[in-house]
Formats: sequence, structure tokens, C-alpha cells
Amino acid sequence: MKKIILLTVLLFSVFAVKSQTFPGPNVLKGKITGIVIDSITKAPIDYASVSVYKINSTTPLTGVLTDASGNFKLNEIQAGTYTVAISFIGYNNKTVKSVTTTDAKLDLEIGKVTLSPETNSLKEVVIVGKTQQVTNKIDKIVYNVEKDMTATGGNATDVLQKVPMVNVDINGNVSIRGDGNVRVLINGKPSGATSANLSDVLKTIPADQIKNIEVVTSPSAKYDAEGSAGIINIITKQKNVSGVSGSLSGGIGTRQNNFNANINYNKNRFSLSANVGFNNGWPQKSASESNQKFDNNTANSLQTSKGTNEVQRKGIVASVTAGYDFNSFNSLNTTFRYNDGGFERKGTNENQFTDYLNPSNSTTYSGLSSAKNSFGGFDWNLNYSHKFTKPGHELTFSSQWSHSLVETNYQNIYSDFYTNQKANNDGVNNEYTLQLDYTLPVTEKFKLETGGKTIIRKIASDFQNYVPDSQNAFVFDPISSNLYNYDQDVASLYTVGTITLPKGFTVMAGARFENTAIKGDPTNALQTNLNPFKIEYGTFIPSFTLQKALSQSSSLKLTYSKRISRPSLTYLNPFINKSNINAQTQGNPNLDPEVSQTVEFGYSTFSQKRSLNISAYYKYTSDLIEGIATPLQDETGTITNYQNIGNNKSFGMSFFGSVNPFKALSIRGNFNAFTYKPDPTGVYNLEQSTNGTSIQYSAFISGTLQLNKNISAEAFVIQNSSKKTLQGTNPAFNLMVFGVKKLFWNKAASLGLNIVSPFKENLEFKQNLTGQGFAQSSTFKFPIRSFGITFSYNFGSMNFTGAKKKGINNDDLKEGEQNNQGGVPAMR
Repeated sequence: MKKIILLTVLLFSVFAVKSQTFPGPNVLKGKITGIVIDSITKAPIDYASVSVYKINSTTPLTGVLTDASGNFKLNEIQAGTYTVAISFIGYNNKTVKSVTTTDAKLDLEIGKVTLSPETNSLKEVVIVGKTQQVTNKIDKIVYNVEKDMTATGGNATDVLQKVPMVNVDINGNVSIRGDGNVRVLINGKPSGATSANLSDVLKTIPADQIKNIEVVTSPSAKYDAEGSAGIINIITKQKNVSGVSGSLSGGIGTRQNNFNANINYNKNRFSLSANVGFNNGWPQKSASESNQKFDNNTANSLQTSKGTNEVQRKGIVASVTAGYDFNSFNSLNTTFRYNDGGFERKGTNENQFTDYLNPSNSTTYSGLSSAKNSFGGFDWNLNYSHKFTKPGHELTFSSQWSHSLVETNYQNIYSDFYTNQKANNDGVNNEYTLQLDYTLPVTEKFKLETGGKTIIRKIASDFQNYVPDSQNAFVFDPISSNLYNYDQDVASLYTVGTITLPKGFTVMAGARFENTAIKGDPTNALQTNLNPFKIEYGTFIPSFTLQKALSQSSSLKLTYSKRISRPSLTYLNPFINKSNINAQTQGNPNLDPEVSQTVEFGYSTFSQKRSLNISAYYKYTSDLIEGIATPLQDETGTITNYQNIGNNKSFGMSFFGSVNPFKALSIRGNFNAFTYKPDPTGVYNLEQSTNGTSIQYSAFISGTLQLNKNISAEAFVIQNSSKKTLQGTNPAFNLMVFGVKKLFWNKAASLGLNIVSPFKENLEFKQNLTGQGFAQSSTFKFPIRSFGITFSYNFGSMNFTGAKKKGINNDDLKEGEQNNQGGVPAMR
């Protein structure tokens, strides 16, 4: 009820600031749209001037500039007959006469308008509208996946490995600048699937579905406060175009097979887009070794294990988007997104337990394991936007329902030593969001944005455990089974102001307040010591950005941001996860959220041939959440509990640059380094296995060579350092990929070849962990070498009218160990 009252108060306050009635039928206006292209190269022309005149008038009614794709849109056009004039430096002017709109058809698409170069300028014509692979914008970095020839045939995880400032480890966990507290959105909105199992879901999204990826490292107060590292927004190929268009793409390889299809329709005020893609991986075999040594006053033992696993993944993602513009002021759009995927795993292992204090207790045993994980669900959003007569003055109401189901089944059979295991875990996650955003350009130099939002999450987990009876048949065990209901409600208000000052200065300052209410209800048939719990806290989040434009292409920027990372269900669930009997985990319902504050100073410059972004930052994190491992009572393994271990001060710097040393070659590079020096509090001082300051880094470099107008080649190399924790070291990561692509059918189709890690068949990862009374090490080998053939084909009319990006943005859960997120507890 508090959330509904909050939004109601906000709604009335918005209209109190600036009341405005909706336009009636007598003031309906339409729009004239089209695309401007070069008559010779057929490339779109950006920044061309487009003006509209009444018949026999020399004074334009209005005018616009074309965007990067050559598109233009002339709004606020009443029914009548007009002349449209287009001009651009170095080209002959073009006039389109007798452009007529009527009351029955207020919107008119005039299609492609060609400009011919002036005769004396033909030798100096420069093809414009070329999209760079990486664009450095004021508030984010944008990676253009469509320009990445090695992406086709891969999945979202493969693409994210190449995005500046983003790291992806071998388990698919995503981080920005080494921080795993990242919120991943799809088309500016959260997905119920990603809240349940992010790393696995990313592996099921074909790269062919992705248009670009946005990285926001210092979000303003307009964004949800969650995600201390920042936000990653995956934009798919849902295009708003005039007419009918579409694309087909896919890949066949030794590691996985992909297919994606996209079709778009736009007529007058109605637009419709549909997309479907699937990913089917071949079975992949991996090998692992681990050693756990226990040495304290009561035990001295060694547990060793060698095993192999075979994993096969599959997934499908489909979406339908529809939109309708009632007039120039009011529009409605909705998207329904469906996903279904999962993986199956089979494994064998040979184990030895040696008890140095009691040799008769030593034994050798083997194990057989199998697991099946499936996840699926949908996201449905409905968004309404009202534009006022003043440009930029807008009110938007958005709603979304995310529903996901996650099922985890596993079975472990041992020849000796351990009791056989079997368990099923069914989870349901429902998330309801209401959001109101209001933008008011108070003056030409001052803009005010305000809004409110409420997120209601209801999550249920049903864990059923089975134990062997006297006949060694599995029977339900109520003692080790449990039900867990978890509710989380977040209500927030924000205000952001942006002001342009003299001498190239711009200031953006904002504030946000979020109230979080959590309820957990663990239930077990026989345990009476499990009590429901409630947590409620408020968080104030300020943000500040000062930017100085040095020129039209370079700037300095100073930012301050505060972010929080709420622990999700994985971290809070008090039941013990025993799916890996030697490395168990348990949540902590008493965790506090992480709070981080970051100050960053950066410089950026760009031109047609080169770009540079360099920044230095300081980040202070309080109530740092990490898993602390301790030996089990019988000294046959460890159990990891999530704790607020203390604080961390980190200094870092990041660099991204691109250069075209000559026309056919483009080189890009990214480097990020930061320090890790935790300050543990209380008993966690005793758990710290390493002292001093460690430096962690990630880097990549890539090059693209245009061999001729239809053939290009690309290569890139990734290197990530090992990652320190309070108790040890997580593995380093490196990768090398090559690709070549051939365009044909007038560049409407392509055929390519990708080679991943041609010089190394397996990637090897080594991890070390040390705590009180134990030390463990593990090695994991994952097959990475692969070869694949990719293809793509585009068809239809491609007259873009711009994408609609209004809608829900839920950026607010600590993702942490992203191979099991938010919605449903891990396997037990």
C-alpha cells in the first residue's frame, strides 16, 4: 500500500508542477519521415539539413538534421501540401514537391531521398554514416556487435568478453572493472530469466540477436541504486522501420550451433517486430582435480579428487514488440519476451580420503553424478508516453510483469564413504514493476527529471531431498527438505537536474531515495528453530557529474556516484546447499547490503580516425560481501557462508583507445587495473590468507583488416589477471580468436569463418583457498578450441525511424555469483 500511495503522490505532484491537457481532435498533427542517402555510394548521410515549407512560401515551418543512419522526422505537421528541401555541404540541393498529408493520413513516409555529389567535389567525397565498433558517449560506452564479424555463431557471453571494461570468467560471471556487482538489462529492462540464473541465460542468447551492448560505469540518480560496478544493457535487433524488413543469421561449429531470425513491420502509426533465436551446444567434456588438506588440533587429513564432466546446453529466446502512435503526443508500446533453456551434466570422479591421525579411516571411492537444470519464463511490459507541446517535455508510465520458473534436479551415487544423494529444487519468481518518469526542460539550459518506482518481488522455492532406504532406493526425507518464501519490495523516488553553464561546462546533479523491505519465511517439517525474518532499510543516493567541453570532440569529466548491492536470495537463504558434498554453501539472512562510493576523473576525445578514453578512479566499499569457507565438523570438506567481512579501498585506472593507422586497418585496445586491499573486521581478520595490496587487471587488443570492399579479417586477444579474495585467488583467463568474412549479394549476405583458440585445445584454471585449519587447490580444464562457419542475410526495406527506449529499468539486485542468481536457490 505504501508503494501505491507513493506513486499517487508523485503523479499529482508532477501535474502540479506543469499541468497540461491532452490535445483534442481539432489539433491532431502528424509527421513526415524519410532517409537521405548518397546517390553513388548508397550510404546514409548524417547531419543533412531537412526543411519543410508551405506551398509558395520561402519561410520554413520547421527543420531537422538527419541522424547517423540518414533518417529524419518532421513532427507537428498539420494536414496539407508541402515542399521538403534537403541540403548538405558538397552535394546538390534536392527538393521534393507536392508532399501531401490528410486528416485521414497524418503521417507520411516519403522513403529514400538521394543527394548527388557536386561535380567539382567528386574526388573529395567521404562516405559518412559508418558506425564505429566502439562509441564513447558522455554517459556510457557502446559496443556495436553488428560490426563484430567474429560474433556471429557465438552467444552473449562470447560477445561480452570483448566489450571494453567488461570481464567474463570461465563460469560466465560478468563484472565491470573487476567488480561482479553488475546489473544486466535486456533492451533497457530486466528479465526474469536473468534474475534466476544469469550466466546460463547469457549462454543461450545467440549473438546474432544482439545489436549493441551499452556499459554505464557511473549511473546517475535516475537509475536504480543497485549494482556497485555499473549497468550492462544488451540491445537486441528489434528495429522500428518503415515497410517490411528482416534478417536471418546463424552458425555451425564444433562447439555450438546458432540460428536467429528477425522480421519487422512498420506502417503509418503501427509497428511490429518479432525475433526468435536458438542456441544448441555440442556436448563439451572438461576435467578437474582438487585437493583439500585439513590440519588442526583435532584432525589431519587429505581429500583428493579427479573427475570428468560432460555438459550440453540449449536455449531459445523469442520476442514480439508492438507499438502504436495515437498522434504526435501519445504513444503506446508493449513487448512480450519468452525464454527457455537449460543444460544437462554427467560426470564421474575418483576420490581418496586419507586420515593421518586414524589410518584405518582412510578409503578410496568413486562417484557418478548427473544433473539437469532448466529455466524459462516471460517478461511482459506495457509502456505509455505522453509528449507535451514543448519539445523534450514528456511523461511516461511503464509497467512490467516478469515470471520465471527454474528447476534443478541432481543425483550423486558413491561407491563408498558418502551417502547417495538425490534432490529436486523447483523455484518460481514473480516480479511486478510500476514506474513513472517526468522530464521538463525548464529553460534551454536547464532540464529537470523526476520519477518514482516500485518493484514487488515474490519468490518461492520448494526443495525436496531424497535419501536411500534399507533397499538403497530413494525415499523422500522431510528433515532435509524445505520450503522457502521470500518477498522483496523496493520503493524509490528520484530527481535529477542538468544545467549548461558558460565556457563549455555542464553540471548534472541528482538524488534518489530507496526503501527496501524484505521478508523471508524458511519452513521445515521437523525443524522448529527456523524463524521468519524481516529487514527494512532506507538508502539515500546522491550523484554528481561535472563536464568541461574542451572542443566539439574532447571533454573532461568528474563524477561522484553512490551505489548499493542488496544481497539476493542466494546470499540470504539459510538452508545448506550440498550439491557438491566437498564444497557446501549456506546463505545468511542477516547480511547488510554493500555500499560503494566512487569518484572518477576522465578525459575523452574522438575523431573519424581515432578515439581515446582514459580515467582514474577511487572506490570505497563498506560491508563488503564475500564467502568465507570453514572446515566441516567431520573434516571431509568445507562449507562457505556469506558474510559482511569489512571494507575495501580501491584505486584504479582504465584506458580505451582505437586508431585507424591507415584506411584498411582498425586497431582497438582496452586496459583496466585496480587495487584490492580489504580491511576485514572482527573475526574475519583471522581468515585473511594474504596481506598487502594486490593489483588486478584486464586487457584486450583487436585488429580489423579490410582486405577489399567485400572481404575483411579480424583478430583479438583477451587477458584477465587472477582475482584476489580474502581467503585466496580465483583463476586468470586468456583467449585468442580469429575471423574472416565475405560479403556478397550487394552486401545483403555474408559468409564467415571463426577460429577460437587455435593454438590451445583447453583453457586451464587454477584456484587456491586458505583458511583456519585448511588449504585447498583446484584445477579445471575446459575445452575452448573451436571452428565455425557463420552466415547472415538481410532483406526488405531498411528505412529506420528510431528505436523506442522508454520502459522499465530494474537495476537493483546484487548478482554476485552469477551462475545462480536472485530468483531461486542453488542446487542442494
